[in-house]
Amino acid sequence: MAQPEYVPLSAADRVRPAERLPQHGGWRQDRPAEITEFGPPTGRLFGKPGPDQGYALRLAKGFSDRLQLAPGEHVEDAISGCLGAALRRASMFGRAPVVHDLTLAFTLWGFLGDAPADLIEFRTPLFQAVSHDYPRQRQIVDRVAETTLRLTPAEVAEQVAADWRSLLVW
Repeated sequence: MAQPEYVPLSAADRVRPAERLPQHGGWRQDRPAEITEFGPPTGRLFGKPGPDQGYALRLAKGFSDRLQLAPGEHVEDAISGCLGAALRRASMFGRAPVVHDLTLAFTLWGFLGDAPADLIEFRTPLFQAVSHDYPRQRQIVDRVAETTLRLTPAEVAEQVAADWRSLLVW
């Protein structure tokens, strides 16, 4: 706090000059793990980022009672395997996941009923213990064609009954 000029000061009471630190030399983006591109990183096992993706877990719990599982299949594996496709669909449209994204994913893999026997035979080993294996979850998501994710759940249901193989990438 400044003191008035008429107050006598001793040498010890005078304000001392502050020690000046040297100026910073500038910042460079040169560390080994530095992200230099605009946007999030992409590539194998990165997934598709989108807003509020955790909400899909809450939506998926609503499907737990309706899922039709083959012997040896578990609800956790069905949800974990289909969740990635639902999130990929939501992020394609730049929005948070909605119930229709999950409906499409569960319908595509035949978990909502009326699945052809060969689809159940194909999905059973693919989804076995997938809830504990992230790379296998990504493989399931990568099997779904992008054109399939642009369809409505009703269109996917029709296509699954007619020719489910055309909805996947081989």
